[in-house]
Amino acid sequence: MIFSQYASWIYTVLIILYAVTILSCIVVVMSERRNPIKSLAWVMALIFLPVLGLIIYLFFGRSLKNVHMISRHSRKRLLGKEGRRIGLVDPNCLIPDNRNMALLAESVSGFQLRYATNIEIFSYGSDKFSQLKEDLRAARHSINLQYYIFADDELGNEIADILREKARAGLTVRVLYDHVGSFSTRKRFFESMREAGVHAHPFFRVSFPQFANRVNWRNHRKIVIIDNTVGYIGGMNIADRYITGLSKGGKEVWRDTHVRVEGPVVLDMLYQFSIDWNFLKAKKDVAPITIPEMDLQLMPFRIPAQLISSGPTDRWENIAMLFMRAILSAKKSIYLQTPYFLPTDFLLKALQNAALAGVDVRIIIPRKGDSRLLSFASFSYISQCLVAGIKVYLYKPGMLHAKNLMVDDDFCTTGSANFDFRSFEHNFECNLLLYDSEVTSRMKRQFLLDAEQSELLTLTKWSGRPRLLRAAESVVRLLAPIL
Repeated sequence: MIFSQYASWIYTVLIILYAVTILSCIVVVMSERRNPIKSLAWVMALIFLPVLGLIIYLFFGRSLKNVHMISRHSRKRLLGKEGRRIGLVDPNCLIPDNRNMALLAESVSGFQLRYATNIEIFSYGSDKFSQLKEDLRAARHSINLQYYIFADDELGNEIADILREKARAGLTVRVLYDHVGSFSTRKRFFESMREAGVHAHPFFRVSFPQFANRVNWRNHRKIVIIDNTVGYIGGMNIADRYITGLSKGGKEVWRDTHVRVEGPVVLDMLYQFSIDWNFLKAKKDVAPITIPEMDLQLMPFRIPAQLISSGPTDRWENIAMLFMRAILSAKKSIYLQTPYFLPTDFLLKALQNAALAGVDVRIIIPRKGDSRLLSFASFSYISQCLVAGIKVYLYKPGMLHAKNLMVDDDFCTTGSANFDFRSFEHNFECNLLLYDSEVTSRMKRQFLLDAEQSELLTLTKWSGRPRLLRAAESVVRLLAPIL
């Protein structure tokens, strides 16, 4: 009886509180000065989707722009003056277009152009992990390992055994894994590493009450640094499927790309790992990186290379801006491989612009991906590519997870960044930029081998797909910015 007397009053208060919350969210969206289309979409969702719109915004609409992972003082302290000077390359030695890309990458991400040596490109997991395990066993001082997925399957346990053995031998072993990416991995798996002396921690642990604040921002980087001299970077996680493929018996392969590199550029990989590690540990002061001895005179094959990282805390969408610059600079060819093709409007127009201007633009995506939803979204962009003269291939042997871009004859990049909204805006990513004709030639040869195992689409055939399928792709495309 008493409750019924106050029910109307309570209901009115709740409505007022909800309205104030919605208005506050709208003010935040407007004040962040995002893309007007996105801002309008969020405002419409908040107004016309009661409760649901607010929930979606809390999970996917909030921004981390300009949040500092560590202080400027700590950043300078990590590498020190000596580390920042080792193996630097004058960007003026590059052709003008590549010089502009190097300067852009330094401006947005902070990494200077350095030398890389002994670059080895792996196109399949069996080769990469065989070499990685060999290097891990040969480690003498330290191992820093960062993956989005660290599975507790056969491969994961084999690598974990090596890490435990090295930690017991007195080496500094640090493991950083993404909490959501490795969510299916048993807690006991990482606990056993910690018991052996491995410093293993999740990035952005998702738990209540911080669930909504963290679930949308994932650390997608895949980096390994051994003894501060050998580095690995690319698209492969630690899981059996990167060796065995999508199905048992190897009928559907898993095609990916990872790079092993030595030389001064490895210091920047260690620097990026250290930033993530110290952000995770929330340290106010950090220990400087130990700089190994590097005699450039003993490095006859020196290649200009550069790291570029990006994440939701950055002012710019670093990797997206680099891709844009690379595509717009193309004179002869653009070869792109990505598991998920969900380009921003400007990147799509840049690719169309290049193709219409006579540049040979080719894109390979998987015919059968590891996510049906993402495949639908990717397929929704194909018609717009074909109309502009872009050659689109569907990779048939299995999952194509490689994230590679090759422009003309002397620039290529690979790493963790997919060609999609999530990688450009929401994930912490890291790519290696290589300004070299020989390395680019190697990457292009593998691209052409992949193209031979792919179906080249035609506009006539693609337009003849069932209407229901095309409708499903169009609907899923609406979700592209948050997939």
